[in-house]
Amino acid sequence: MNATRFARLLALCALIGLAPLAVSTPSRASGGEEKPQDVQWSFDGPTGTYDRAALQRGYKIYREVCVSCHSMNLIYYRNLEALGYNEAQIKNIAGEYTYMDGPDDEGEMFERPGMPSDRFKAPFANAKQAAAANNGAIPPDLSLIAKARAGGPDYIFSLLTGYEEHAPHGHVLQNGQHWNRYMSGNVISMAPPLADGQVTYEDGTPQTLEQYARDISHFLMWAADPYMEQRKQTGLKVIIFLIVFAGIMYALKKKTWKDAH
Repeated sequence: MNATRFARLLALCALIGLAPLAVSTPSRASGGEEKPQDVQWSFDGPTGTYDRAALQRGYKIYREVCVSCHSMNLIYYRNLEALGYNEAQIKNIAGEYTYMDGPDDEGEMFERPGMPSDRFKAPFANAKQAAAANNGAIPPDLSLIAKARAGGPDYIFSLLTGYEEHAPHGHVLQNGQHWNRYMSGNVISMAPPLADGQVTYEDGTPQTLEQYARDISHFLMWAADPYMEQRKQTGLKVIIFLIVFAGIMYALKKKTWKDAH
């Protein structure tokens, strides 16, 4: 076998995943981080839908863990109806928070319980307060994070499960830094936010880091694309209509031209 044919064979093997390096070496992005894992989601594909139980578990994680640092300024409590919560439950959830409102009849500002029409309560009053509480770093708003990051929910899941206890040999971390296989540059300021057994699930779902990461990623994907299901349903209806319409037009064409020579 000459060199040219051997090179072509090696390239073909690499393409279909048979080359040794393609199997044994994790894929890496340009910054040295690994590419996000390929996670299977219920909302994948043209007929995929959100898992309501997973969405509620993901929201529970956000309420109990993520909200201490991250806001979701584009989401309202009334939007939780899409997760399967009823009106009374939404009012109770919103009522757990207080908001400044006013002025009242005397011109004074006052605090009131949250309402379904309120946006999710942010953990900090402003960006400067957020930076002061996080060593100068402003935690990103999570409303659109699943759309703002390449890989979407796959990236979020990978990041949350990609922390290493120690940096590889030859890498030195500063105070407050952590090593993550999927973070650009591998160094991240956010400490590992999730651990096994951290959040209690009442439905019997395993309380593991991987399950937590999957559920919060599912929830954040819904937050970034709440109308995905309606869009897919509309698309399928359009496709079916076009197929039927094409069939009718073809039959009409055949009938119109059947006597033509």
